[in-house]
Amino acid sequence: MDIVTKYKRLLWILWVCIVPAGVYCIYQFFPPENIEGELWNIVALFILASIVPLIPITINGTTIFFIQWVTLVGFIKYGLFVEVLLFQISIIPVLIRMKIGKKDGYRLPLSSTMFFLVSLFSGFCFYLVGGIIGYQSISSLIVPILVYQIASILSNQLLLMLFYKPLNRKFTYLDFSWDFISNLVMLPQSLTLFYLTYELGPIATVLIGIPFISVSIILRLYNSSEKVNKYLQKAGEFGRQLAESLQVSEVLDLFLQKISKILPVEYAYILDVKDDELVLLRRIEKGERKSNDLPSMKRNRGICGSVWSSGKPVMYGSKTEWKGTTEGYMPEGVESILCVPIIRSQKVRGVLFLASSKKAAYEKFQLMIVDILCSYFGVAIENARHHEQTKHNSERCALTKLYNYRYFESLLTLECNHLNIGKRECLSLIMLDIDHFKRINDEYGHQSGNEILIQLANRLTNCICSSGTVARYGGEEFVILLPDVTKNEAFEVAEGIRKTIANTPFIVHSDLDKKRRTLEVGITASIGVATAPGDADDTLALIRHADRALYTGAKQAGRNRVAEYVK
Repeated sequence: MDIVTKYKRLLWILWVCIVPAGVYCIYQFFPPENIEGELWNIVALFILASIVPLIPITINGTTIFFIQWVTLVGFIKYGLFVEVLLFQISIIPVLIRMKIGKKDGYRLPLSSTMFFLVSLFSGFCFYLVGGIIGYQSISSLIVPILVYQIASILSNQLLLMLFYKPLNRKFTYLDFSWDFISNLVMLPQSLTLFYLTYELGPIATVLIGIPFISVSIILRLYNSSEKVNKYLQKAGEFGRQLAESLQVSEVLDLFLQKISKILPVEYAYILDVKDDELVLLRRIEKGERKSNDLPSMKRNRGICGSVWSSGKPVMYGSKTEWKGTTEGYMPEGVESILCVPIIRSQKVRGVLFLASSKKAAYEKFQLMIVDILCSYFGVAIENARHHEQTKHNSERCALTKLYNYRYFESLLTLECNHLNIGKRECLSLIMLDIDHFKRINDEYGHQSGNEILIQLANRLTNCICSSGTVARYGGEEFVILLPDVTKNEAFEVAEGIRKTIANTPFIVHSDLDKKRRTLEVGITASIGVATAPGDADDTLALIRHADRALYTGAKQAGRNRVAEYVK
């Protein structure tokens, strides 16, 4: 059991030891005062204390619950016991509004214990400076009430830092500032309600509560529209960043990275439509990239399959909503789900699946934002794939699928630069030319010659694997670049290649006869080897010396042999 889990259990033990017994002691030593004939006033306060926390206001990411202006009225009119009960009652709607699930169940004992201690300390400070419960003039009440408010704010911040430190949560000066400002701003509201209750009774709570709730709702709507605008602005910036990315892997990583910053995402999957299946492209779980070893999904099967089929996004707030729909793999503890189709050219090309262990983690406007982002993503991924395919085609020989001379030249320049700055110890180049290749074309046809080139390319690739790069230099010539391979080692590699070519026949189809025949044709190759920095100081010299070794040391010496450059 880790430290955080032990701490969460300790919070329940502290609550059991402190709050029930504490409330009982407060009732004994500070019983409610002035309650005769005040039943409906007290009921009205409890109703208000249950409604107000459901309408918080979020400013710059800080959520403010204006509950204390209600509890303050209960305190200065009826005493500490009523205020404690009002605070404890308000905890439930606060946690409901914060969408607390089973995973964050520790917040209940934590909040209850903190509210109790804050009430106890601030009430003690009120009595200490001569505060009196019940009706009195504003001049007699203002100093004790300010002391009460300041004590409440300070003790609340101190307890927040103390209780949340083991949970690795940080608090900033901004948290304290908003707490301080909100309490002072609402102080006139509390005093107004306090005095009006003596004149109007329970109706005073309605007259003050309705305008407060109405203004709070208007501010929340305004704040929501501001939030949507910010999300839309981020979505636009995000779309531009995606458009600038020209590699598929970069687009996938950037998309999931940005999505995880915008939304509370613990699990994120991108699935691609391949024929009649959804295949996993990217899988992120709790910030870590996982392997794409999950089975593919069928149309109309599970949440992703249904979204693929319908082309419409879905959003679930709890496990009970989707439990009967899902099939296959689902991470443990998932509650909220957001699943959106990735559409391009009016056709579903993939599916984005987002999940969180928190209930009701996503809002409807966020579904709209993700839908927009998926449109950007669909365009970006198609552009990246097109770019990669175009780049691949420009770098490869269309016949052999090996790298072409253009790519090889750039790679050779890069490797020589690495050699010059010390990133490479040496650089070997093998140049290969098929012996009497023209005779093969004349005897069996050019298509047969192409078949030999293709088979030779495969043999060279299998011989070299990941130790170097094979390219078609032109015609029947091939080059092999071997970084950090000495001249002797390169010579041995070249000799192995020569034997592989000479000892194993090539399969061709003769196109010059009336009847197409399958033939086995034996060929040989002449090979030259040169190594930098021993044989050359630059790229052109390295190519020239390997070419010289090929023609003077191998071709002119009888062919079917390997020769190294000799100064």
